[in-house]
Amino acid sequence: MPRYDYRCRACGATFELNRPMAEANAPAACPGGHDDTVKLLSTVAVTGGASASAPRASGGGGGGCCGGGCCG
Repeated sequence: MPRYDYRCRACGATFELNRPMAEANAPAACPGGHDDTVKLLSTVAVTGGASASAPRASGGGGGGCCGGGCCG
């Protein structure tokens, strides 16, 4: 379930809510009970174990629909 960040305009508190995407724009009350909140723009960090560059096949080539140079 996605997590959304909100900020309360009344008290300045920042808080998170886990809710379905269908409810992403639904009003959210802050932990202090205020209803004047705004959803913050979130950034997504994607990390992985893959190397930065993939190994290249030897023999040059490339191009064409299959990458083998047979298609002209």
